[in-house]
Amino acid sequence: MNPISLQQIIPVLLSLTPVILFLGILKLLDSFKLLRMRDVLLAILIGTAAAMISYFINRFFLGTVKLNLKHYSQFDAPLIEETLKGMYIFYLIRANRVGFRIDIAIYGFALGAGFALVENVFYLHAITDSNPLLWIVRGFGTAIMHGGTTAIFGILAKTDVDQRQSAQFLSFFPGLAVAMILHAVYNHFILPPLIMTGLLILTLPVLFYLIFQQSERSTRRWLDIGFDTDQELLNIITTDKMSDSKIGLYLKSLKESYPAEVILDMICYMRLYLELSIKAKGMLMMREMGFDPEPDATLKPALEEMVFLEKSIGKTGMMTVSSFLSVRSQDIWQLKLLAQK
Repeated sequence: MNPISLQQIIPVLLSLTPVILFLGILKLLDSFKLLRMRDVLLAILIGTAAAMISYFINRFFLGTVKLNLKHYSQFDAPLIEETLKGMYIFYLIRANRVGFRIDIAIYGFALGAGFALVENVFYLHAITDSNPLLWIVRGFGTAIMHGGTTAIFGILAKTDVDQRQSAQFLSFFPGLAVAMILHAVYNHFILPPLIMTGLLILTLPVLFYLIFQQSERSTRRWLDIGFDTDQELLNIITTDKMSDSKIGLYLKSLKESYPAEVILDMICYMRLYLELSIKAKGMLMMREMGFDPEPDATLKPALEEMVFLEKSIGKTGMMTVSSFLSVRSQDIWQLKLLAQK
């Protein structure tokens, strides 16, 4: 394998300009600044790793198994590549590392950027053509396709998980199937490459603008409703209203099911959860206004206490607590957002 010269690498970098630019625009439009730059850079790095793994898998099937190149690129490669890129999206959603769909769209494009970088480097050894038109297609077409399909997978999976309020495995299959199909259609070259590239340029920005707008509205609605609800519940738990409230009456009815110390831990957990939830929502509001809150030294011990209380309460008890707090994926995510500070 001959070393890559600077003259060769420049077209590769130019071909990535559109997807990096689009990724930067999405990041700038994120008024809540939900993702740190190192998170985006990590996703790009993971995208490069996925591309390298994909390269060796493809090389095995094409070189050792001797599969037909055209058939493989149209049907088999999309399945392998979208699965490898999608594994990190799967982890992020399952681990509640993302709160809203715009986050997952940014992650998807970052993964696609990393994947396209490695793919274009390997592409140099197959085709040495320096025609600018070729690399425009690679940049505006293939690179954006990789980012777009992964982002669409993440958006569809996140939407389904939010609707189910549970990150079930079935929630991920429809989005992954759509990503694979879109990738396969692109690889079939049903339309000339320049026309396919033009369609991507026209449709994807509109699609992601609509997703961005919906995500921003969803974030503000969640902040407004959640902040008021958390304040109201915290007021009930921390005042003499507790004993006469629905929460208090229900907890009294559980005294035959749980020891007194577990019920006390439930109350402590709810109070601590609500205090941290209000703090997290306040931090997001400050970010939207352009402020970057200073790290709070009390957060780490408070989060550690929550983990201790979860273990003390147990899984069955936590199900009871969650029913009062109406815990959703965004609510779990916001506590992890605090832990990042």
